[in-house]
Order: sequence, then C-alpha cells, then structure tokens
Amino acid sequence: MGHAADFALGIALAQPERTVVCLNGDGSMLMTLGTLVTAASVQATNLVLFVIDNGTYEITGSQLVPGRGAVDYAGMARAAGFPRTFTFEDAAAYEDALTDILKGRGPTFVSLRVQPGDQGPISRSPHETARYLQVSLEESVAKLRADLGSGSS
Repeated sequence: MGHAADFALGIALAQPERTVVCLNGDGSMLMTLGTLVTAASVQATNLVLFVIDNGTYEITGSQLVPGRGAVDYAGMARAAGFPRTFTFEDAAAYEDALTDILKGRGPTFVSLRVQPGDQGPISRSPHETARYLQVSLEESVAKLRADLGSGSS
C-alpha cells in the first residue's frame, strides 16, 4: 500500500514510448506525496496518475483518510508541477474527458471523487479471492520483469 505511483513512475521512465496509467487510492497518495514532485521534475510526460478519492483506506477496512473531503489532490499535483490536472465528481463528465486525458502530454493527474465501498478488509488467507494478495513480492517482481521483457534477476 502506498507505492503504486512510485512503481508507475519507474515504469514510465523505463518505458518512455508507452503511456503508463496508475490507479492509486487517496490514502496511498497521501503516503507518497513526494512522488508528485519527482514525476513533475523528471517530466514523466507519459505518466497518467489517477487518484480514487473515496476518503477511506478501503482495502484495509475503510478507516477514514486524514483530511477526508478537504484535501485537493489535483491542487497538490498542480503545486508539485504537473502541467495537466483534473478533478471529477460526475461520471459523465469524466467519461467525456477520458480520451483527451489519456492522449495528452503529461505528467497528468486525475482525481476521481467517488463514494466509499462497504467491503471489509481483504486478508492474506489462502481462502482470499483477491489473487494479488496471495503472491509474494518476489513472485510479483519476477512477473513484472518477464512482462517488461527483461527476464533477468
């Protein structure tokens, strides 16, 4: 939790000819605000960072995120140097803008304000249906390397 934007930035820098899209939570973004400054300063023009702002740490049990409802995530990205920032509360407006958002030169930041879910915390038990919680970081890194074509350890 908290490092999706960091990983996406690394991939964007390693693969500058590809658009890299990151879906991040609001709580996770708060944990790594420095990533905004880094992405802007290195001019990661192929990075599109979405923050899903539901005011909760939903994946761990829906605890409230500090500053819930008061934090302007797109404003933070603008202040960090992102040339393109967007905030949406309306699904139709977001849908209308999505093609332009993905085609523009970034780094691009999109804040999507949504209602929190009501799912309980996800576990690492063998019975958990969310497969990504059943694999180790080592297995995930090996798969990422293979997907990126490096294959080296």
